[in-house]
Amino acid sequence: MAKITVNGEAQEVQLPLSLTELIKQNDVQQPEMVSVQLNDDFVDRNEWDRLQIKEGDSVDFLYFMGGGSR
Repeated sequence: MAKITVNGEAQEVQLPLSLTELIKQNDVQQPEMVSVQLNDDFVDRNEWDRLQIKEGDSVDFLYFMGGGSR
């Protein structure tokens, strides 16, 4: 088992593990609307299947919400 951090919380995962698999394991809602930061760098959506999580990685799932004023 490898120790990583997901959205600020410690998590143990079985490697090998792609970013896409991590998203599924964490039940990310609306993955098409999420941006991902890996070790403080944004990851292009086209890389999700190929990118492998490593021991000590820090992953953040970020949702950007729009708003407005009246």
